[in-house]
Amino acid sequence: MSEAIHADGAPPQAGPYSHAVRTGNLVFLAGQGPFDPATGVIPEAFEDQVRQTLENLATVAAAAGGSLQDAVRVGVYLRTMDDFPALNPVYTEFFAEPYPARTTIQSNMKIPVEIDAVLELPS
Repeated sequence: MSEAIHADGAPPQAGPYSHAVRTGNLVFLAGQGPFDPATGVIPEAFEDQVRQTLENLATVAAAAGGSLQDAVRVGVYLRTMDDFPALNPVYTEFFAEPYPARTTIQSNMKIPVEIDAVLELPS
């Protein structure tokens, strides 16, 4: 049976979806963007946008009873691959070895970055 998770402190969902869904030991975190949850503002610098996005994702992970260290897969969506070199230094502030599997995709989105993840929590 699946359980929907709402994360107080994360930006509100922009549509009909849950912040996360837990099924068994797996938690599927919906994509988060670079919005400050208190103001809705997107930081100017790309590095700060990635940092805010990952802070939002960490907030959702915590609401699910986990952390980003429980991630086994991460999906990164960039508006332009020109930002890819700036991604990894910030990414390693939030993830440590062994790093989760990751896919990075260029997407025609209005926001510069969105990141989702799958966590595996202890039984």
